[in-house]
Formats: sequence, structure tokens, C-alpha cells
Amino acid sequence: MADESQTTETLGPEDSKWLGEYSRVHMNVFGTPLRVMDHGQGTRIWDVDGNEYLDFLAGIAVNSLGYAHPAWVQAVSAQAAKVAHTSNYFATEPQIELAARLVKLAGAPEGSHVYFGNSGAEGNEAALKLAKLYGRTLPGAAPEIGGKPARIIALTHGFHGRTLGALSATWKPVIRMPFEPLVPNIEFVEAGDPMALYEAFGQTGLGRYGKGPVAAVIMELIQGEAGVRPLGADYVAKVRAMCDANDALLIIDEVQTGIGRTGAWFAFQREDLSGGITPDIVTFAKGVAGGFPMGGMIAFGEKLSALFSPGTHGSTFAGNPLAASAALATLDVIEREGLIANAEARGEQLRQGIMASDNPLFEYVRGRGLLNAIQLTHPCAHAAMDWALEHGLIVNAVAPDALRLAPPLIVSERDVDEAVAILAGIPNDLPND
Repeated sequence: MADESQTTETLGPEDSKWLGEYSRVHMNVFGTPLRVMDHGQGTRIWDVDGNEYLDFLAGIAVNSLGYAHPAWVQAVSAQAAKVAHTSNYFATEPQIELAARLVKLAGAPEGSHVYFGNSGAEGNEAALKLAKLYGRTLPGAAPEIGGKPARIIALTHGFHGRTLGALSATWKPVIRMPFEPLVPNIEFVEAGDPMALYEAFGQTGLGRYGKGPVAAVIMELIQGEAGVRPLGADYVAKVRAMCDANDALLIIDEVQTGIGRTGAWFAFQREDLSGGITPDIVTFAKGVAGGFPMGGMIAFGEKLSALFSPGTHGSTFAGNPLAASAALATLDVIEREGLIANAEARGEQLRQGIMASDNPLFEYVRGRGLLNAIQLTHPCAHAAMDWALEHGLIVNAVAPDALRLAPPLIVSERDVDEAVAILAGIPNDLPND
């Protein structure tokens, strides 16, 4: 979203009309939308004035199959004509099939289970609640017998959602502080610093300053909202070892990195991102249902899964057959069309093409697969994003000095070449944000 200083000088009449109506009826939590979109096809989307855009954001890494993929449309249409929602008093075949499929794709052991929600924040809420239940099983952690509550450790620059629980583990002070006090016993340590984590755990098991034991560490392998910044495989392996040594869970937030986005089904399956570790909990959302709202978590192993019992958590809409059918169709297409390999190949093409463009505004490119960011030489990301949009390319100012690129997994070699050509033309003298 653009900031509220956006003018309508470059907008068509229909965009201007609808944006005025938007401001009249919507709460101002997103700022002024950049355009009012009408329809899409493949990697392209058109606004209400008929302007065409090459989409290299994919609804913030959501539209895995782009727009109006025929297999996705057919699956959603067929299920909608059959049954869209039943509530959690009943199960449906798509819901059961999808859970089994995700456990298999994650390589989770026998006895692992899935919880479905409707967003990444809900997936992380469920993971944090499960971690709290786990923490009560740790020695000396039960408050009712005088123990100290177990803690959850999160990382600086991490982002896990905006609901109160997920926000409690989200670092960015500007979005946390207005809602404090938040959920207690969640602490932040410096991302990428093993010694900070070691201090937080403490050598005695009581943790820093005599606090209670650590129930879990929650982290992204690539900190997406911080500017698409990989933590590094060596660091992740040390976090896993520290968790193992202290009977703590490792929660990997794959909301943005999962479902093929980084060139593997899940980012933790990439040796160069995780060091080969296995998580205890994985959360997912965004790309899993190809644009239909869905999220959730996978708990690895029977013992952890058993901590949730009827009534401890739930959601009215979660895992409904319409969402599950959309997700199954998405996973089918990713497998059938080789889109994980495509993400790896097109990501490499994109990174090489950007650096070969010799645009002096571009310092370097970082990322994996089709989740990447261009580091800019000065903080003009919003101006660069607006310039690209005016020239038919959708990218995202993920930080004042970085542009995020997350196109649909179906993106073609020709699409990448076109995007690189547009990016190469971004002026290097744009004003600072």
C-alpha cells in the first residue's frame, strides 16, 4: 500500500472514483490503495481502468498459481456447488486429504497432526498456544505449584502477525507498542546472535535473570517483512541445538517461505537455509490455497500433538471444504507443473538479471527461489515501487531501502526478462522515502 500522501494525478477516472469510495467506507489501516484491481490472468492483473500490470508480488506471496488458473477455478467452482462450509462439528474429505498431504510434504513423522486456521497469524497463534501448553510440562514451570512460567523466545526483526498473540512475538516496536501490555513471557533476542540466545536460555535452565525455562523459540528462516533477510544455516543449526539441549520447541514460521516459494516445499528443507534441521512445529499460510484464505500449523510427532484436546483451540471457518479444495488444487498444480523447480530456476534468473542490469540504484539481491529483495543504495523504495507500478510492474517496498519480489510460482522466463527490463529503468536519483 502507498502512504496517504499519494495523489490521484496518475490514476484513471475509475480508479479515482473507487478509491474515493474506499476511503469513505474502509477503516484506514492500510493507507491509500495503489489501484483498484478488476481481474487477472496468469501473471497479469488489470485495474478498473483497463491498465495491465505484470505482478511480481502475487498478493504478498499468496497467489502461487497466479490468477484464474483453470485447475484452481474448476476445483473451487466444483466444491462451491457441492458444499462450502460445514463447521467443525463435521469433517469433509478435502479437509482430511489436505491434512495428510501437508504432513507428507513436510516430511513429518508418523503421529504428526495438522491444525487449520484462516491466516498466518492464526497459524502462529495456534503454535504459541501449543508451546504454552508444552511449557507447563517442563520441570519447575507450573505456576499453580509455585513454578515460574515457561518463556517463549522470538527474534528481533521477526514478524508473526498482528493479532494479540502473534503480535506479542512480532518485534517491530511501532506496531507493538500501541497495544502493550501484550502476552507475557515472550522475550526477544538479537537475530543471528547465538550468544544472545545462549544468554536467554541460561546455563542453569532457569534462564536469564532467574526466569523460568524456555518452552519454545519461534523464528522465520528468511525474515520476510524485515526485508527478505535469511538468518543463515549455521545460526539456525545452533538454535536447534540450543533447543535440544534445553528441551525447548523450535517453531519455524513458514507463512511466507512455505509451499514452494523458496524452491522447496518448505524453507527448512533447504540445507542452505536451515543446516538440515527438523522443526517441532511449522506454521503455514499465504500460498497454500492459491489465494483462498487458509493457514495453520503442523505439529511434528504424537506427543506434541496430544497437548491440544477438544476445546483448547478452534475456529469456525478453519479447514472448510472450499478452502481445502482450493489448497489441494494448488498443491496438485505445483507438483504437476514442476513449479518448485521453476521457482528455483526463475529465482536464479531474476537475481542474475537484476545484477547484470547495472542499475546504480541496486546494491545487491538477496533471497531464495521466488522470494527476493533488491537492496537499494539509498532509501527510496516507495518512490521506486511507484515508478515501477507506473511502468506496469508490481513490486513492494518491504523496507525503506529494499524492494521485495515474490511473483507467482508459474512465472515464465519471458516474464522475468520483462520485469528485469522494467527494473533496470528505475532512475537512481529518486527522492528518499
